[in-house]
Amino acid sequence: MLLHHIPGLVTRPQAEWASIRAGQYSVGDCFFSYVFWLAAVPPLAGLLGTTLVGWRIAGGTPVKLTFDSAVQISIVYYVAILVAVFTIGKLIHWMGETYGALQPLGRCVALAAFTATPLFIVGFMQIYPVLWLNFIVGLPALAYTAYLLYTGVPIMMEIPLERGFLFSSSILAVGLVALVGLLAATAVLWGIGLGPSFTN
Repeated sequence: MLLHHIPGLVTRPQAEWASIRAGQYSVGDCFFSYVFWLAAVPPLAGLLGTTLVGWRIAGGTPVKLTFDSAVQISIVYYVAILVAVFTIGKLIHWMGETYGALQPLGRCVALAAFTATPLFIVGFMQIYPVLWLNFIVGLPALAYTAYLLYTGVPIMMEIPLERGFLFSSSILAVGLVALVGLLAATAVLWGIGLGPSFTN
């Protein structure tokens, strides 16, 4: 299991990135020993939060999803996370040539996977779906994710800091575009009647 890297990513990220690079992990290592486990945290927390707790709008009655609907959404959510990690890793690998950073695909996927660690962990907050609370907790996690990206790229891709900064900015831009695309796809699906089902 690669979960032993989590404390180091929090307390001494640069040293931990060097340790991850030395590990020479394959794509399979990253997914079977790390991503499959941590990526399950947000969907499972969301499943419990939306079916057992629900969310309130302006202090009204809690709004909850039916269990079947929540399970379907959680499965799609989980698959989307897995696809996103691999896709970002593949894009890092593809963009590496532009920045003179040709590295194995496994290392690029590891960079994407370990960078997303704060977002995986903070996903547990979805068990209590209160917008302001999730916002307060989520913003620092998002900021630390960006910090991990900017510290990890030069070490994992073995390039100078200046080039690493440009490479990291490109990765961040791609991630934001992908997020906007995912939100747009969700809105389209809801618009054609594939939205969630709510309890009475």
